[in-house]
Amino acid sequence: MTTDSDPAISGGTAAEIVDSVRALVERGALVPGRTLPPVRVLAEDLGVNRNTVVAAYRRLARSGVVIARGRAGTHVAQRPQVPQEGFADPGSLRDVGTGNPDPSFIPDLAPAMAAAGGRPVLYGEPIIDHDFKDWARDWMAPDVPGPSDDVHLTLTSGAVDAVERLLAQALMRDDAIALEDPCFLASIHIARLGGYRAVPVPVDAEGMTVEGLRAALDKGVRAVVTTPRAQNPTGVSLSARRAEQLREVLAEHPYVLVIEDDYYSFLSQRPFHSIVGPEHQRWALVRSVSKFIGPDLCLAVTASDPDTAARLAMRLSPGITWVSHLLQRITHSVLRDADARALIDRAGVHYAERNASFAARLTEHGLPVEPGDGLSLWVPVQAPAQYVAERLMRRGWLARTGDEFRLAEAGPPSRYLRLTVHDLDAQQADAFARDLATAVREAS
Repeated sequence: MTTDSDPAISGGTAAEIVDSVRALVERGALVPGRTLPPVRVLAEDLGVNRNTVVAAYRRLARSGVVIARGRAGTHVAQRPQVPQEGFADPGSLRDVGTGNPDPSFIPDLAPAMAAAGGRPVLYGEPIIDHDFKDWARDWMAPDVPGPSDDVHLTLTSGAVDAVERLLAQALMRDDAIALEDPCFLASIHIARLGGYRAVPVPVDAEGMTVEGLRAALDKGVRAVVTTPRAQNPTGVSLSARRAEQLREVLAEHPYVLVIEDDYYSFLSQRPFHSIVGPEHQRWALVRSVSKFIGPDLCLAVTASDPDTAARLAMRLSPGITWVSHLLQRITHSVLRDADARALIDRAGVHYAERNASFAARLTEHGLPVEPGDGLSLWVPVQAPAQYVAERLMRRGWLARTGDEFRLAEAGPPSRYLRLTVHDLDAQQADAFARDLATAVREAS
């Protein structure tokens, strides 16, 4: 049903209706928030079966073009500004939501950069620098299934790049993937941009839950993305018991791709536990260097099964998307330097001690917090987090609410804040703890 002011949706099949709606949205004829015709009305208007329109609307919803709201109708989706890690415009506010490392604990790259030159690398040469490959193999081999001499390595421009490529080589649009909930912001980006259906798996004090993973597998997910240590935003690390339980669940699904993003690796104060069993067929372990050498060194190492490694290699052709050998040499030089490694070790202890100290301050103010691992704290605030954040802004603090990390679009507001406080001195930490406690009381 259309009028002179309504753009006409056309098509005789579900695919044609989808293409018509997408074209109208892209041209701006259907603007965000616009209500599409009811299923019955559009079916009569186009002379098709109602199930054809239902199928078209369902496909559009899965692709993120529209949002189905039951009796409220089907609406053209808004174009939300998805939050980004480490980015904010705080103005005069003190930003306590960045998730950034402390620059003073990032090793000086100047000596490594000076030594990284030498013979230029030409087209057709191996993608991984020979010396770095040997070091990376030793780094990854102890934590992957199978014999150490059968480890297949791939380099990408950071962990996010690795996860995106891993999913792209294994999945098609509309495929379902299991993601931790609350979820790392970049993983939310990847799912939306790739057109994947994110199936939330709750995270508790021991990591991804067994019941949540089992339910996701029952829904037909083709990939699982998990963080074994310092899960972002909660700071939770997998316990040995939970990892064993998850391996048992995955044993019944050996061809589901399991991606373990161990981004915190050298900084972590917790042991590494894998959910990939020795018989699992599709797996990848990703480790990046940005949290301890600096975000500007966009480099990650992926160890994976042979088939996944071969698929990734096809997407990394020299001269187009390979990782610079200069970056590889700089990274290798830093990570084999004893002083640099000692600084990285001190950084991990520093972040853990600062988080524990601030958690103790909050506990004294009646806000009990269990510090996890990682650069930030996941703080329960006993009130809608957005209300608390608004009151903190009035006191000069810019915080990040748990709503930004939530996968589900619907549901009650989050009652968590993710706070990066390791760079606050004692006086600032005392003041922030007092202000946060006051903001919670006012918002409750």
